Amino acid sequence: MHEWALAESVKESVLNLYKEYGAIKKVRVSIGELQQIDLEIFKYALNELVKGTAIENVDFEIVVKSARMRCNVCGHEWSFKDALKSLGEDACEAIHFIPELAHSFIRCPKCNSPDFEVLGGRGVWIEYVEVKK
Repeated sequence: MHEWALAESVKESVLNLYKEYGAIKKVRVSIGELQQIDLEIFKYALNELVKGTAIENVDFEIVVKSARMRCNVCGHEWSFKDALKSLGEDACEAIHFIPELAHSFIRCPKCNSPDFEVLGGRGVWIEYVEVKK
């Protein structure tokens, strides 16, 4: 599953940080809404994957960042939640696995142009790490 692969990447990144900085107390992981991650599966996968590792007791905080788009033609801005209302199940699934496909399925709700930029809410990243003193 997509969520397991992302959780594995987070685990490996945090293990690398552990090797560099030592004991880690807390990690905030930000997930862009455009990824459409099932948070329960992601959290479960991360918890399972860190068992038996040096980061097993790290407090993982998961935060979802809202996705916003802006039309390059008319300047209109809208949320990904608004765009989801007009998408079918197949389009949503395609965007889930390959977020860049959003440009193939989403149009500006004001002028119907497919030329837009994603202002935020894309990707998965470690926002910050707290180390133990």
